[in-house]
Amino acid sequence: MPVSFLSQAQREHDGHYPGPPSPPDLIRYFHLDDADQALIAQKRGEHNRLGFAVQLGTVRYLGTFLEDPLAVPLVVLQTLAKQLHIAFETMDGLPAYRIGEQRWEHAAEIRDRYDDVEITERRVGWRLTRWLYALCWTGTDRPSVLFERATTWLVMHKVLLPGCSTLERFIARLRSRVEERLWRWLGRGISRDQQTRLESLLDVPPGSRRSPLDRLRTGPVTISSRSLVLALRRLQEVRALGIQVPTATRIPATRVAALARFAGAAKVTAILRLPTRRRLATLVAFVHDLEATVQDDALDVLDALLREVFSDARKADKKARLRSLKDLDLAAATLAGACQLVLDTEVADAELRTRVFATTPRETLTHALAAVTALIRPADDVYYRALDDKYTLIRRFLPTLVEQLRFGANVAGEPVIAALGWLRTNLKRHQPDQAAPRAVVTNPASTIRPRMLPF
Repeated sequence: MPVSFLSQAQREHDGHYPGPPSPPDLIRYFHLDDADQALIAQKRGEHNRLGFAVQLGTVRYLGTFLEDPLAVPLVVLQTLAKQLHIAFETMDGLPAYRIGEQRWEHAAEIRDRYDDVEITERRVGWRLTRWLYALCWTGTDRPSVLFERATTWLVMHKVLLPGCSTLERFIARLRSRVEERLWRWLGRGISRDQQTRLESLLDVPPGSRRSPLDRLRTGPVTISSRSLVLALRRLQEVRALGIQVPTATRIPATRVAALARFAGAAKVTAILRLPTRRRLATLVAFVHDLEATVQDDALDVLDALLREVFSDARKADKKARLRSLKDLDLAAATLAGACQLVLDTEVADAELRTRVFATTPRETLTHALAAVTALIRPADDVYYRALDDKYTLIRRFLPTLVEQLRFGANVAGEPVIAALGWLRTNLKRHQPDQAAPRAVVTNPASTIRPRMLPF
């Protein structure tokens, strides 16, 4: 990463007042308590007392001393002068304090009396390094954000701020150490064969404009059985690479996801220009995260496709139902007439059959009964006939689906899982090695004709 990452505006504002402090900041950083007043009262001359107070407030607020100790907003001078009962507007010796040696003695005294330390102290450097290292390892903050957080940490722990270039180089070196560790750990355990296969993802075949990496990171865009099969084959291809990030390394998921996002958006030429170790780590992170993404894509297509299948089945069943209502009404009216005679108490039982057939011929009753039997719908019917018409569509993706996806379920869904497991085992066999589980069949009375599965 570049050593210089701060903007020109950030460099100009570093170690300087960005503007007048807010009223809460004036109270927090520029209030002089009794101990401060007692120390300042020992200074000879109003200009020395005010200059000491200004440097004391500045180091509390900015974390550093200014090259020009009096280059502070007017409100700071007014706030401190009011507490010291000094009229600084008419003070003659104040300009001389800017260039006098007394300012350096005051700065040294403030460091000693208020326990301000330099960043070069070993204890301070070790604590700051450990804190920033943890931020870099677990997060993905930009260097400029780390610079601001490090500055805040130094001020809070009463450490005098170094120059901005010193802190820049420190953060750059630290981030480089973290990146090297991340790349090394991601590449650990990757065999030579796996590395070759990962590198081959960046090769563009002759006569083509897309690399295997471009193809793998392009998800499905349509809802169809063919699109689902392609999504499942894409999942199979990703799994065939066999890339797994060891859990023992405890690499934060945010760092792996950041590398995967870069590989998912960058051009192949940009990835090829990366150093070998970083390129390998980027491809490992990409494939590791891609498996979950590809599986989600396949499940989304499956969900949308099944929703479409069931929706079409509902529509087809509704249309068929509407078309059969006329025949059902006619057959029901015929049977209703016969039932009226059966329920008529004035008709003797001995002559009931004769009266019924005299009113409605036997053949007519037989046809009416057959029509009603064929057209009535059970209470738990879920348009099995209409779904049966989708057999050709389902057989296009079912073999690949049961082979590539493993579903889980609670106790209520265990029969479905058992059925899928049986299909996975027996789809390509002429003779199943065991009987199919039937617990999943909730409507044994269904009149759907059984079919073989010639996949």
